[in-house]
Amino acid sequence: MGSTDNVNGASTALRYIPLSYSPADSQASALRLILTLFPHWEGPGNKIEFVRFTDGITNTLLKIINRKPGLTDEQIDHDAVLMRAYGNGTEILIDRERETTSHALLASRGLAPPLLARFKNGLLYRFIRGRPCGHEDLVTPPIFRGVARKLAQWHAVLPNNGAGSAPTNGVADKHDLDFTPIQPRRAGPSMWAVLQRWIAALPITTPEQRSRRLSLQKELQWVVGQLDDGVGIGEDGLVFSHCDLLCANVIVLPDDEGVQNADDDVAPVNFIDYEYAVPAPAAFDIANHLAEWIGYDCDYKMIPTRSVRRQFLTEYTKSYCQHRGLGASSEAEIVDRLYQDVDRFRGFPGLYWGVWALIQAQISQIDFDYANYAELRLGEYWAWKREVDGSRKQAGEELPLREQRWAQEA
Repeated sequence: MGSTDNVNGASTALRYIPLSYSPADSQASALRLILTLFPHWEGPGNKIEFVRFTDGITNTLLKIINRKPGLTDEQIDHDAVLMRAYGNGTEILIDRERETTSHALLASRGLAPPLLARFKNGLLYRFIRGRPCGHEDLVTPPIFRGVARKLAQWHAVLPNNGAGSAPTNGVADKHDLDFTPIQPRRAGPSMWAVLQRWIAALPITTPEQRSRRLSLQKELQWVVGQLDDGVGIGEDGLVFSHCDLLCANVIVLPDDEGVQNADDDVAPVNFIDYEYAVPAPAAFDIANHLAEWIGYDCDYKMIPTRSVRRQFLTEYTKSYCQHRGLGASSEAEIVDRLYQDVDRFRGFPGLYWGVWALIQAQISQIDFDYANYAELRLGEYWAWKREVDGSRKQAGEELPLREQRWAQEA
């Protein structure tokens, strides 16, 4: 059984395997999937192994290799497959059709590994050689320069009209809502629509939950009024964005890939996991990545200072202008504009992932304290808003650590 998707001109025929991965029967269910995909991996001379990656906090990720005798590690990795099985209930958070078409679009531009097949609760695709970053890696100049260049390439060359489809306001069923959904400037898929969908999915079993959902909806309406102005780079202020560029989704490629310039202190990197990829302001995608420098434990001492942000944006802009065919004379103007826009968006990732974590706290079976994480991330949003409206200064209170670091020059 197959399906054909057309993603902005990139046509892909993707195989569908009518099987599921089961965490309770991990190795056996993964083995059934890989042998259905590659029947020639069965029998004498084959040695299938599974390597579990645990860096993410949403999905199960397995690397599947065939350690045939006589092959080097590089040869084994060349044929390796990644199996990503979706976490429990994550269809509430993620449009899986959009994820698949986004991946196909990226693969057609050489920005993602080839897709191999879909199965009932996940995807199989080629492995990218390299190592995932830790959040401490993200702050090192060679890696953040590499990330800046690659992210600029995404924003410069990919069409921003979105992959897949979504309701105008991100909410498919409005009959049980006790609020009016937002109306962003541009209809269709966007990170605004994604967050609206998440807020609509928040639990409302208790009066406290209902009140909190209304409060968060009010914040979304306020933020849209503040930030959805179409003034950023890209068409109508939107670019095709990763929207989840945390450390584990940045892969540092081996030097023998031939990507790194010997005269350049820039690490070759690639990005993985495209389940949240959607059109968004470039400033959001950048601010969201910089927010991830704090890691899962929210170490706010890692937030980039003014001078570091300008270094990142300077590298980003050089790459963006190169891929867009813009002259060097445009660079200074774009850096200045992005610097201001990223500053404006610095609090929004806290609202975005705070709402996400509130849902995960209800549905996830992963051993991670999503409830506490939600409060930490929402706290970032409230701290930013108090700077915007001046209420923190009026109260004579000290700047929170995250805001202190953001305001620091060096």
